[in-house]
Amino acid sequence: MKVAIYCGSAAGNSPEYANGVKALAVYLAGQGIDIVYGGGNVGLMGVIANAALQAGGRVIGVIPSHLESKEIAHTGLTELYVVANMHERKAKMSELADVFVALPGGVGTLEEMFEVWTWGQLGLHSKPCVFYNLNGFYDPLFTMVDSMQQAGFVKQSYIDMIIKESTPETLLAAVKAYQAPQPKWS
Repeated sequence: MKVAIYCGSAAGNSPEYANGVKALAVYLAGQGIDIVYGGGNVGLMGVIANAALQAGGRVIGVIPSHLESKEIAHTGLTELYVVANMHERKAKMSELADVFVALPGGVGTLEEMFEVWTWGQLGLHSKPCVFYNLNGFYDPLFTMVDSMQQAGFVKQSYIDMIIKESTPETLLAAVKAYQAPQPKWS
């Protein structure tokens, strides 16, 4: 199994984020699960890659050439794809991954996760989309998504397709039990 990780190129203001990401990386590596991520060696991106590699895991990076120096491309990965742009990065990560997981991060993390979530709603894939909710990081987002449903903009079945977990063990169990909803136009 390959898990695409979307996360911050910053580490955040609390060491709890890095500690939680390390624990997830070690757990996934111990389960023989490969990590596919943005290829950087900074922030939580570097934390997830380094922790998984140190635990004996395989880590595949995908980085656009214009970010190769800004996000400091990780040179110690199992594989590193340097692609032309962000669109190619997202397409390659989607192609490689069996699961999509958003760790704490910023606007880019949300953009990447929302895109694959939308693709799932449209039936372009049937892969699980997970928000790894360390220390309640995504609670305000879940409130907003519930507001979208209450206002009639998102069907409950598409909210239900999102996995919301906060421990490595429950994340993997939920991914294994995942059943994709019917595509939007089926």
